Amino acid sequence: MSDDNGQGKLFDVQPDWKDQWVGMPEYDHRNLEPWRSIKVHFRNEDDWQAFSRLVEQRLPIGQNSIWYPKAEIGHYADKRYATESKIGPRYPIYIVSKGRWEKRATSDHLHKMGVSHFIVVEENERDFYLSNVSRSAFVLVLDPAYQRDYDTFDELGETKSKGPGPARNFAWNHAIAAGATSHWVMDDNINGFFYFQNNLKTPVADGAIFRAMEDFVDRYSNIAMSGPNYFKFVTRKSGTIRPFTLNTRIYSCNLIRNDAPFRWRGRYNEDTDLSLRMLKAGFCTVQFNAFLQDKQTTQTMKGGNTAEFYAKEGTLAKSKMQVAMHPDVSTLVEKWGRWHHHVDYRGFRRNKLVLKEGVEIPEGSDDYGMKLHVLNLESGEERDPQEMDDNEELDAASEPEEIATQPDVQPDVQPAPPPADIPAEVLAPSVGIGRSKTCLDCGAPLPPQYKYRCEACIEIETAKRAEAK
Repeated sequence: MSDDNGQGKLFDVQPDWKDQWVGMPEYDHRNLEPWRSIKVHFRNEDDWQAFSRLVEQRLPIGQNSIWYPKAEIGHYADKRYATESKIGPRYPIYIVSKGRWEKRATSDHLHKMGVSHFIVVEENERDFYLSNVSRSAFVLVLDPAYQRDYDTFDELGETKSKGPGPARNFAWNHAIAAGATSHWVMDDNINGFFYFQNNLKTPVADGAIFRAMEDFVDRYSNIAMSGPNYFKFVTRKSGTIRPFTLNTRIYSCNLIRNDAPFRWRGRYNEDTDLSLRMLKAGFCTVQFNAFLQDKQTTQTMKGGNTAEFYAKEGTLAKSKMQVAMHPDVSTLVEKWGRWHHHVDYRGFRRNKLVLKEGVEIPEGSDDYGMKLHVLNLESGEERDPQEMDDNEELDAASEPEEIATQPDVQPDVQPAPPPADIPAEVLAPSVGIGRSKTCLDCGAPLPPQYKYRCEACIEIETAKRAEAK
């Protein structure tokens, strides 16, 4: 749609999200928000206990709210969405990790889901990771040239860590070399993935949600980056949250188009910076609310940037850099006892999704084979942060460093074990990146029976893994 002068209208009307979500898993929610809330004050504990008897609910000292009549709390600990065919992602997955070979949250969860993946590490930590990772993970050593040539967006050079950006650029180019058209890059401290349906955030036991996100993105010609929202940022009681949000920042679990004319930069805030540069260039980003990641809060897990950045300097330096990178949409604010950067994304409403020519969106819904399984677990076996939605507000410690103004565990269903004929070879993802023409390690031409590495490099990698163990 355009004006007579050839310029597109500023705010074209987007199709309703229900028209765009067809052919995707079901997304149905009721409004469970309270009709009205009041504060009740008690003069003493006797009055408190009398009120407890009156409403016929146990009220521990310290509980700040209740529902009347008593609400049924939705739990996920005894539930899983799983597929019989073990659907996985089409595109390769890379985890960028540093100093966390003993606590491999993301990698271990992907392994339990039966999803193969790469872990990008620095040379001095290679053997530590080789000794600890699962058989679903293939360790890649970061080429130091990516660290040397990385644009940190400051003048500090080699005086401090350059963050995960160099490894993310390495993963991007590695995926291109392998023939993939897109790739996933993830933080190493994600405690699982979830499907948000029927007002419940339920763990998934395999990689079907990754395939669903890929299929949605691949319908359009101008989505540069997408990914699942954070578990804690989606309230399960709202009946108005859409299955996806357009044109906002994508954090920690990023699906990126390999032909997008960008690369990671910045010592801090790489996710926000890349999202903004893509949006300013006219691309769209998609943050999925139907699919969620349980990302650990910044500074709560040892390793990564916790020791080298936040433990020493807090969040002020990273927020200052964000304002310097994008002063037109970023401001520095102090909230919840820490420094944050506020980013205004409202100006990117004009970026509209463009359906690829010839793409026909199927009618109805597609659950990708996901079925809800109710498990027989004893109470308390797993943590269930969903209870927080019913009686508590988010703790200030879990608030994000970026405040955005938006436009509009182990599954009981076990994944199939990977084959073990060629130990090093099978650790590479079996779907998504096709067959490489040359060995990904030495560059030699590959015989037809090998997908990623030549026989010599497979033997070398297998020997190194055996020696490390």
